[in-house]
Amino acid sequence: MATANPTMNEEVYRRAGLADTPTQAMTLQGAVLKTAILLVILLVAAAYTWSQAAAGATTLTYGLLIAGSIGGLITSVVTVFAPRVSPFTAPLYAALQGLALGGISAVFEAMYPGVVIQAVGLSIGVLAVMLFIYGTGVIRVTERFRIGVVADTGAVCLVYLVDIVLSLFGVRLPFIHEAGLVGIGFSLVVVVIAALNLVLDFDFIEQGVRYQAPKYMECYGGFSLLVTLVWMYLEILRLLAKMRGSRD
Repeated sequence: MATANPTMNEEVYRRAGLADTPTQAMTLQGAVLKTAILLVILLVAAAYTWSQAAAGATTLTYGLLIAGSIGGLITSVVTVFAPRVSPFTAPLYAALQGLALGGISAVFEAMYPGVVIQAVGLSIGVLAVMLFIYGTGVIRVTERFRIGVVADTGAVCLVYLVDIVLSLFGVRLPFIHEAGLVGIGFSLVVVVIAALNLVLDFDFIEQGVRYQAPKYMECYGGFSLLVTLVWMYLEILRLLAKMRGSRD
């Protein structure tokens, strides 16, 4: 039940235990509904920040971006360590993350007009494809598959961490930021890894349903899936920006 998503791991369900009664147990339909609600909250919040950027309120836009990023990080940490409060913190995380994504998207749109709608469309398409692949059993979530995705995701996180540390000294890893073939190739690999994480997340939610985890874990499952979706969207946005930049 291991997954590369830091919000989902076997210990989460162990701490949650079993539902008191079958009617209080987590269901797949409930997890899907909670995920959909969180997505709506995120999109509404993102639309608000986007509207402020379109209206020329630059200071407010960047303020919402920073507040959403910091607040979303804090809320996600609280949710991970206290899944029981996820019915309250998951919607708050979605709203805060939406504020941040709206600002980030506005910045990219200003540099590359039309890139945001392309990123949104591709994200929806990848989600649908991965859900179809998982549902039809084309990809089997075996132990080897889990280990491979976890290792690849860890490697990506390590590269980003090194880049952050080096940036403190004025040095950046060029293949992360450049718009050439190497930079585009790197972003494409990261998008693929993020998409494969979706498969692990789908499987993990089903594990919780079979385990008969408490009802509140539906919100936690939706929150965890949202974390991966946000990551994948940002990587797709970065990839499209690099591709546009390479043509300029």
